[in-house]
Amino acid sequence: MSYRPDIDGLRTVAVCIVIVFHAWPNMLTGGFIGVDVFFVISGYLISGIIIKQSLTGRFSFIDFYSRRVKRIYPALLIVLTVVLIASCLFLLAR
Repeated sequence: MSYRPDIDGLRTVAVCIVIVFHAWPNMLTGGFIGVDVFFVISGYLISGIIIKQSLTGRFSFIDFYSRRVKRIYPALLIVLTVVLIASCLFLLAR
């Protein structure tokens, strides 16, 4: 699948909707539509990858999920570490 700048634009719109909703909830009710748009975009891209690899006979669940883990886990570990440190600093009784 080649690069799609239009999908980047849709992602930007989706993220902006969520940010505006969280910053000014009265201004944009139903801002969680941005999350829905983002999930639809992700589903579209992931489905395209699965279909393309299936048609060429190269699809493997292990390879598919290992790529997802390699992409998502570094950010997950950083967020968990920062939250753990911040919660120890700010939430523990002194």
